[in-house]
Amino acid sequence: MSCLPRRRLIIASATAVAAPVWLPAALAQSKNLRPTPRQTEGPFYPVSLPADSDADLLKNGNVVYGKGQPAWIEGTVTDLSGVPVSGAVVEIWQCDHAGHYHHPGDGGRADPAFQGFGQVTVGRDGRYRFRTLKPVPYTGRTPHIHVKVRLDRQELLTTQLYVAGDPGNERDGLWRRMSNEDRAAVTVPFAPGGDALRATFPIVVQA
Repeated sequence: MSCLPRRRLIIASATAVAAPVWLPAALAQSKNLRPTPRQTEGPFYPVSLPADSDADLLKNGNVVYGKGQPAWIEGTVTDLSGVPVSGAVVEIWQCDHAGHYHHPGDGGRADPAFQGFGQVTVGRDGRYRFRTLKPVPYTGRTPHIHVKVRLDRQELLTTQLYVAGDPGNERDGLWRRMSNEDRAAVTVPFAPGGDALRATFPIVVQA
């Protein structure tokens, strides 16, 4: 009966032993991530974008906004495989410290020092960062920040970001209608961090 040369037997044995080590890792890397849940846009997306629409919402032109609690919000935009979505535009908008939006539907009562809207184009690493205000409640809603992600002319996601542990969450209709898993994906802590609070919000889109 013929047999394999010794060298081929050694290679075959080594491959059989190694397979259980690298195969599960490869399968794990191919597993899709769960997309960030969608939420309603709400009535107060800007009618027209402000002249100053950069990543610092606490400085509107040359005017500095000094009310409320400043916060950094940052994260990455990736696709379902965890690959950064280079070129994606992240937009956020929210009310001022008194609960008013820069929008005609809110009566034009927003503090002019608060920019209220910002946008960032992410690079190859998919990272974004905003300096803004920790969101506050207003009648009928728990604190939240609206988030939209675009790529070229395609809108990839519209959602809302919530504050972990806020007592208003349990009374908010939109928040309560989500599953526990969806709530966890869009509800993050605002933790102390030097000059401002800090919140990390990873965004996963179907690009």
